[in-house]
Amino acid sequence: MSRRLLMVLGAVAVVAVVVIGLSQTHTSNTPPKANTFDLAAAQRSLAGAPAPLAALHAQANTLLPGSKTGVQQRIEQLKGHPVVVNKWASWCGPCRYEFPALQRNSVRFGKQVAFLGLDSGDEDAAAKRFLQKFPLTYPSYIDRKTRIAQALEIGKNYPTTMYYDAAGKLQYVHQGLYSTDAALAADIRRYALGRPS
Repeated sequence: MSRRLLMVLGAVAVVAVVVIGLSQTHTSNTPPKANTFDLAAAQRSLAGAPAPLAALHAQANTLLPGSKTGVQQRIEQLKGHPVVVNKWASWCGPCRYEFPALQRNSVRFGKQVAFLGLDSGDEDAAAKRFLQKFPLTYPSYIDRKTRIAQALEIGKNYPTTMYYDAAGKLQYVHQGLYSTDAALAADIRRYALGRPS
């Protein structure tokens, strides 16, 4: 093969990678146009949840002071219930895109599964504004310097979702966004609830 042909093939490959990357970035960074999630209605539908889960629902949409031992203790206190921990930040485009799926699935599974947020590498004021637009049925812990994420070995990607079974054992870490409700629900069933899809 001639050198010129190799250069042309290499250039075509680079262009293909860039085009694919840009198309994925556009999809994953485009936030939903409007958020119609009704937090009050969601909280009413979660009434009657087991006490440890009801305690999370009572802290809906709040930012809690975070520490690595505090978050680990909270996960420990939730033993007997599976736990889903989602790392997010207000500046993260894929997080914005994923939040509606988290909102809906936290209601769908909220009487069986504990949900916790980890607002990592973010500013409190920006996170509060974000939560006004995209409210959650559960609290998020503040992790400004990403120390909690490091302690939990979540990794550097945003968003990241961790799944603990009812015994408190980490089952799976999903790096990146969930683009559909169905994909998130399938992983909740598989890794948190231990049910095949």
